[in-house]
Amino acid sequence: MTDGFQAIEPAELKKKVGKTIPAGEFLTLFGVRVRNHDNVARISACLAEAEVGTIPSFATCAGTAELHLVKAKPTAVSAEQDEDELSPTAMPHRALQVGDLPSARNGVESVSPDTDLAAATMLMRVKNYSQLPVISGTADLRGVLTWSSIAVNLETGKQPTLSSAMVKNPVSAEVHHQLLAHLPTITEHGYLLVRANDGKFCGIITSADVSGHFEIMARPFFLVGDIEARLRKCLAVLDEEAVKAVQRRKTGKIADLTFGEYKYLIDNEVNWKRIGWPGVPRDQFVHRLDKVRVIRNEIAHFRPQPLTSAGLTTLEEFAGLLRQYVP
Repeated sequence: MTDGFQAIEPAELKKKVGKTIPAGEFLTLFGVRVRNHDNVARISACLAEAEVGTIPSFATCAGTAELHLVKAKPTAVSAEQDEDELSPTAMPHRALQVGDLPSARNGVESVSPDTDLAAATMLMRVKNYSQLPVISGTADLRGVLTWSSIAVNLETGKQPTLSSAMVKNPVSAEVHHQLLAHLPTITEHGYLLVRANDGKFCGIITSADVSGHFEIMARPFFLVGDIEARLRKCLAVLDEEAVKAVQRRKTGKIADLTFGEYKYLIDNEVNWKRIGWPGVPRDQFVHRLDKVRVIRNEIAHFRPQPLTSAGLTTLEEFAGLLRQYVP
């Protein structure tokens, strides 16, 4: 689904060259509010046709970025573009930021400094929180209440109040900070409070959020690796000349094949007979392999946006299919 996507005529896009547009406003020009695999590809096609580009890239920039529209050099990109042909524009324009994790912008529940300790701990139990920020207003961070700080307060015999039980030097970062720089802090403290560009707190990142995000980001890579290993195993029955016939670099080694070359190698009647899967429809297998090739090129460069559920399903299905044929 395109979710309301609307193409813009090249002439109209060219009129915008030289202008600066907020990323959100840029997306609305095409009738969409958020980026996904489908509309990013469609917008990119419109820009390419009009020979217009954005700095930074609209596909990888922060949601609050300002996009400068520039004239781009015409590029003749083949529909069969493979990983060896990815253009420099496919490279990420920035490192992973704190604000790229969903929990960093999902809001944060807090209590005011005059809240009763029992009421605060009750809220933590009800919400299953491990940390509860103590904030005055929307931006004055006074501390963070944790189960560990509560235990220390009781063990040292201090008066059981919110002020005595909370951590007075909580850790925080801003949405535009690089995430990798804050990973040690999150590991040590178990959380990281996040401020928006206006100074207000907009979310909290926990160790579980980080591990979950990286698992989501890494899973497609593991699936592609599994697929490629099994493809190479089944193609081992082919001779060097057959491999060279589809290669640009003509090494004759299966390990040097790209995904596009896997496709050309398999989509050959003689090679298919040698592979020995007479009951498998070759055209359907090649069609599914080509979908994997496209997805592989999408994830070739680490990006903040995880692969869509549809893309992940495509990888999982093809990997599962290969596991049945190639142990």
